[in-house]
Amino acid sequence: MNASNPPGDIRPLNAALREAVDFVHAEGWDRPATLFALVPAELVQDAIASGDNDGDDADAPLALVVQDDLPDHIRPGSDELGEYIATVRWPEVVVGAVLAQEIMFRNSADPESTPRQARIFTGVIDGGPDRTLLQLRPSEDDLDADPFAEDKVELLGGLDGAEIAPGVTSMLRYTFED
Repeated sequence: MNASNPPGDIRPLNAALREAVDFVHAEGWDRPATLFALVPAELVQDAIASGDNDGDDADAPLALVVQDDLPDHIRPGSDELGEYIATVRWPEVVVGAVLAQEIMFRNSADPESTPRQARIFTGVIDGGPDRTLLQLRPSEDDLDADPFAEDKVELLGGLDGAEIAPGVTSMLRYTFED
């Protein structure tokens, strides 16, 4: 990160999570889990071939690096995914991680509610903040009312990943331990 973002500042993680949401949303639903490494943006700026990059990483000081080695047979939300992620160890340049996965979600405030497909995006900064966001998949009723509901991204979540997915947050933090 950079000097303008102190270690406990959640803004870099928020920006990285939003970028992960945009990436995964563009892929569509019914996809496998996606793991991202977070590295300081200045480390990858030379590798970015975009002509519109002005070199200012103040708004997005972290860059996402998709990890392509997740086995295809591992189901999102499964114990097997947790066991696999727990084996990951990051090189020193990785300062955080984001895991995006599809789950079945039931609102605990309404035990009678029907489970809905959702995505959770859990991000951690090594030695810093964490956050988990939830994106509900539009229901058939939502799509009937608005044919473009699938294109809209509405995120739910709090500042503390423990509110939604404490196990996922712990698992990602574990990947930074020796």
